[in-house]
Amino acid sequence: MRYTADVVAMTPSGEVLLIERGWPPHVGAWALPGGHVDRGETSRAAAVRELAEETGVHVPAADLREIGVFDRPDRDPRGRYVTTAYLAIVPAGTPFVAGDDARTARWWPASNLPPLAFDHADILDRVTADPEVPGSTDMLMVDLSGERGGPLPDGIV
Repeated sequence: MRYTADVVAMTPSGEVLLIERGWPPHVGAWALPGGHVDRGETSRAAAVRELAEETGVHVPAADLREIGVFDRPDRDPRGRYVTTAYLAIVPAGTPFVAGDDARTARWWPASNLPPLAFDHADILDRVTADPEVPGSTDMLMVDLSGERGGPLPDGIV
C-alpha cells in the first residue's frame, strides 16, 4: 500500500487550482496537486511540499484543513493507494508555476471543472457536500507571501 496527500487549493470565490499530469497514470489529465508521503513525513507536510513543488504555491501547514481520507481500493490504477486530502483557501489571483510532474497548472471555476484523474472529483465533492468539512468562511486566508492573512471577511463564501 502507498500513502499520498492531495490538496484542494481554492479561492474564496470558488476557483480550484489543478495541474495537468505529466506522468502516467492519467498523463495529460487534470488533477489536484499531490503525491507520495515520504518516509518520516506527515501527510500534512507532504501536502504542503507537493503543492509547492507542483504549483509554486506556498501555504503554512497549520492553515491546511483535512477534508478526509480516500481509500477506495480501485482509486489508482497502479495499485492500492490511500490519500489524505486537505483544503487550502488562497487569495484570488495567487500566482502559480507548474513544476515537478505537472505539465501546466490552471485556475478553474469549481462550477466548470474538466474531467479529473483518479477520484479527485469525489474529493472536491466532499469539500462542497460534507457538513463535517469546514466551509471557506471558517478558513484562514493565506496572503501571497504565504503568511497567514487572517480570517475571511464576512460575506465571502
